[in-house]
Amino acid sequence: MQRSVALSRSFVRPWNQIQQLPRSHEVFISHRGIDTRRNLAGLLYDHLYRLRLRPFLDCRNLKPGDRLFDKIDTAVRNCKVGVAVFSPRYCESYFCLRELALMMEYKKRVIPIFCDVKPSQLRFEDNGSPIPEKEIERFRMALEEAKYTVGLAFDSSKGNWSEFLESASDAIIENLLEVDRERLEVKSPKQHVLKCNSSLLITK
Repeated sequence: MQRSVALSRSFVRPWNQIQQLPRSHEVFISHRGIDTRRNLAGLLYDHLYRLRLRPFLDCRNLKPGDRLFDKIDTAVRNCKVGVAVFSPRYCESYFCLRELALMMEYKKRVIPIFCDVKPSQLRFEDNGSPIPEKEIERFRMALEEAKYTVGLAFDSSKGNWSEFLESASDAIIENLLEVDRERLEVKSPKQHVLKCNSSLLITK
């Protein structure tokens, strides 16, 4: 827990600065509610929230009257890191697979968590579903990409919950820090060029 707190302090901005920024969610948690809402996904959300991060979990952040796809799409698009909590019935859900495909298509940094399931077991079974072929291909591509992304594994019947939540939080915060560093590196050269150009204009 101490490591998670230390990492979160290095990431979280002062409160007065946070108030001035858009309140987008930094971490999007994709999960199959029937499998993990009341355990892993819900506990991870609570753990990140206590660390003063801004996670998104549909059952916690959506309210009556919200347009489901609009809210989900916005949360995925604006997040910095995605967490895909894979569970035995994850691939049976159109909504879960759609969230995963969106995270991959938006080129988000995704951390897979394999809860009671192995990467090799992740597959979309068509079974004559009415889902368009184009959508099915999207889902299969997203699953293949997730399979070959380094993630975390957890056995809910034997694993240590507190240790796993801390390890998962550490991994998420480290990825958030890396995303911020990458964004700064992208911005810095542009700012340098602008400064050079303005100095040239002044000397002229």
